[in-house]
Amino acid sequence: MSTEYQKALGRKIAQYRRRRGLSQREFAALINRSEAWVSQVERGVRKVDRMSVLAAVAEVLDVPVAELAAEAPIVAATAKETPDSTRLRLVLSAAHALNALLAQKQPADLAELRPRVEQAWQLTHKGHYLELTDLLESLVPQLETAARSVDDEQRTECFRLLASVYQACSSALSKLGDFAAAWVAAERAIVAAERADDPLLMAAGEFRLCVTFQGAKHFHQVDTVARTSIEALSSLASNDRPEVLSLMGALTLQRAIAAARSNDATAAYTHLISARSLAQQLGADRNDFHTEFGPTNVSLHEVSVAVDLGDAGIALRAAATVDASDLSAERRGRFLIDVARAHLQRRNLDKAIHTLHQAESITPEQVHSHPLARQAIGDLLTIQDPASPALQELARRAGML
Repeated sequence: MSTEYQKALGRKIAQYRRRRGLSQREFAALINRSEAWVSQVERGVRKVDRMSVLAAVAEVLDVPVAELAAEAPIVAATAKETPDSTRLRLVLSAAHALNALLAQKQPADLAELRPRVEQAWQLTHKGHYLELTDLLESLVPQLETAARSVDDEQRTECFRLLASVYQACSSALSKLGDFAAAWVAAERAIVAAERADDPLLMAAGEFRLCVTFQGAKHFHQVDTVARTSIEALSSLASNDRPEVLSLMGALTLQRAIAAARSNDATAAYTHLISARSLAQQLGADRNDFHTEFGPTNVSLHEVSVAVDLGDAGIALRAAATVDASDLSAERRGRFLIDVARAHLQRRNLDKAIHTLHQAESITPEQVHSHPLARQAIGDLLTIQDPASPALQELARRAGML
């Protein structure tokens, strides 16, 4: 980070602070920093070398992060919209349902549509978002049309397939950082599941909604959605149905993450214990409704919770015991992003960069687009001065240089 940028950033922070009528002391309290820290930053003699800190400053000042980081393309690039996200949002924006309702009815081949829905999830789990977008651009309108063309006997399955596809779309959009569009996709998935009269598929849609709220930092909404969904599912849990336990476990993990990101360690670890108990009842890793819930995924979330709480040492010790080799590429890549974040918290910069390279070798599109991965790369670029060739190459591939 250049001295010129430091000074320009300091001036902007001071300007927006005064515009909000805050003293340095009041502002410092709101961002959990000292008054001396604020003074040094505003005078340009201290770096803001973490995107998470800059994001907190921007939130309190009620300005976009990109506005504060305008003079620093490296930092501003962490919030840059990806082309994949734009195309997926357009898939949701088109009036497919209206067109299907008003257009002439067409025959639907469910035998041809089923494997394409499964392919959508395979691409999602691999983190192949460009290929997924190519598929959904034709598959979503075809399913919307089919659901309004087939007879009553087939209509239920059509809406079930449509719900699954919208869930895959929501999952991908969350990974791409487009949480508003992911919210729309999750809601459509829930509506389609209700039309299919499938309560478990509705609960899976609620899980996707939690993931969306998680990324948008609506942590109270995450907890409310997850808690009420678990309460609704609890009436089915006594029927010895593993898919019910999977959904309850996945929703409980969402509560753990939301608590950790709200800095409530007690609640976060309590939810992890509950999720571990459900995983032990299952006895093995499963992938009901594409949640990948089981003992291994609970271990992965233990790492994520520790990182979100700033417990890097705990996260790295937990990560050393995890064997994620049987999980999807998306989950393995996401796990390594968390491990890289833990190394970054401990200022083990070379290890953080190496781990991000490992994640990139598994799911390159996820590393290039996931908000947490891009934040980590932005932090590394700001802290490591000058940036190493390995970091520069990674940042260029992510479109951040």
